[in-house]
Amino acid sequence: MKKSLLTLALVAASFAAVAQKSAPATPAATAATAAPDSYTALLAATIQELMSTGDPAKLKQADAKLERAATVAPQDWLPRYYQAYARTITAFVSKEDDDQRDQYLNQAEAALGQARKLGGEASELLVLQAYIYQARLSISPMLRSMQYSKLVTETLAAAKKVNPANPRVYLVQANNLYYTPSMFGGGAEVAKPIFQEAHARFATFKPSSVLAPNWGERQVKGRLKSYETASAN
Repeated sequence: MKKSLLTLALVAASFAAVAQKSAPATPAATAATAAPDSYTALLAATIQELMSTGDPAKLKQADAKLERAATVAPQDWLPRYYQAYARTITAFVSKEDDDQRDQYLNQAEAALGQARKLGGEASELLVLQAYIYQARLSISPMLRSMQYSKLVTETLAAAKKVNPANPRVYLVQANNLYYTPSMFGGGAEVAKPIFQEAHARFATFKPSSVLAPNWGERQVKGRLKSYETASAN
């Protein structure tokens, strides 16, 4: 515990040092633009930690580091975006009660709203909003399917309209179909071609920067592998 707290403190100090060392010359400048190398390296490392874990405790540690990054670069939408992502994944993997999982999603919505106000990339924000709705649905599928399945579908349609090349649109769409009962038009076989479409989109997708959203490909490959295994058996 002490080691984790020390690590967190060192990262916080590092982000703070970046801000102090590279104070913007004008009010419009941000820490991200004033010291791209240091800020980018620190934020990239935090994103890597976030993307490499499904442990709720580690997700919360990454969330705390992203809070520090958001303080250092208050005009950068990416720390808030990744906070929303971290909180969404926490809601998916947490073994806590439904109310607590919903609370994580409330916090994810708040962070995503901040990212939106900061001018985040519209398609990515919409996909993550759809993912939050999907997490809401997963908490109580029987009671929430009518409300949240529709919201997922509508939000993904908006994201696809903004950027049809975004592979995460197809990933979240495929997930939604995969977990929808066949009697309602879903199921594994219905979802399969959408997972394949997501895979093809990932093959040609180029993130706009090292920090830009680039998650989901591993999940797609894992799902397609499970189809291959099922066919072999």
